[in-house]
Amino acid sequence: MRPRWQTFLDRVQERGDYDTPQEAERAARVVLALLGAHLVGDVRTALAAHLPETFAVVLLNPLQATEPLSSERFVRATAAWIEGATERTAAWDVSAVLSVAADAAGEELTERMLLQLPPGYELLFGRPHLPG
Repeated sequence: MRPRWQTFLDRVQERGDYDTPQEAERAARVVLALLGAHLVGDVRTALAAHLPETFAVVLLNPLQATEPLSSERFVRATAAWIEGATERTAAWDVSAVLSVAADAAGEELTERMLLQLPPGYELLFGRPHLPG
């Protein structure tokens, strides 16, 4: 079941300690667009089904990635897309959004996502253990 837009955004805002819902929404859109470029097939579709519709569309129409990004490069790419962000603030943004997305997706789907991504994403998803 899809979480309501406001519920999802409230969780991102709380987890990211953003001052405004607009900051949380901007982070969610950028991070989910980048994530969508790295997930394929039924894993991306399954995650989209667990997101509010607007964010599902962002995930399913991703920015184009020419190669899988390491977790460090994913954070750098996020910083490049968010005005005024540094790598440190972008790491915070990524972790806030991905951990809320993982909560919405559940453990089994989160494990499947982590198996599609290069090593190192576990902490960004708020899952400090290795998949499998």
